[in-house]
Amino acid sequence: MTSHIADLRRDYTLHGLLEEESPVDPFALFASWFDAALQAGVTEPNAMTLATVSASGRPAARVVLLKGVSQGGFVLYTNYLSRKGRELDQFPWASLVFLWQQLERQVRVEGRVEKVSDAESDAYFQSRPRSSQIGAWASDQSEPIADRFALAAREREFVERFGDGPIPRPPHWGGFRVVADRVEFWQGRTSRLHDRLVYSLCSDGSWSRQRLSP
Repeated sequence: MTSHIADLRRDYTLHGLLEEESPVDPFALFASWFDAALQAGVTEPNAMTLATVSASGRPAARVVLLKGVSQGGFVLYTNYLSRKGRELDQFPWASLVFLWQQLERQVRVEGRVEKVSDAESDAYFQSRPRSSQIGAWASDQSEPIADRFALAAREREFVERFGDGPIPRPPHWGGFRVVADRVEFWQGRTSRLHDRLVYSLCSDGSWSRQRLSP
């Protein structure tokens, strides 16, 4: 199998990425690329890899869903007591990666992390399907559990607890915003000579832009 993996390769030929065709604001370019991913029918274009780090310096990565772009950052929601929640709280820096294979594009984001306001978390929680609201109460995310039946029992417990009434946001659940200070746009090109444009946040709030070698 290893030899077959090493032989997997394809050339990238769809697009290019030139400075003169790119906006000075990385969020404008991200919005344009995200819209293109939607139009291309990319499955869950808001899926992104989130990388965090532990107290011992051990990195961890997982795929989560982008739920908004606001105030210079990328917003996700989670259980604050989960592994990623604890790590983001203790070491508030993170990296995100979006991969849109159909377009041969990748976006990498780096920045500090902050919690979104309670009002934002409340509003998003109330927009979720009722089953997802129940799930936020039922799951002690990242904690060991005996089996699937135990999780189903927890779900039934909260279904009965809330009945047909409104479901409040759990105090341990809410949003984080990754406030970007570095955004890299990667466009696949032939011969592995890919286009890479990186935007870096300047002290005055503007963005500088630089091409990187592939």
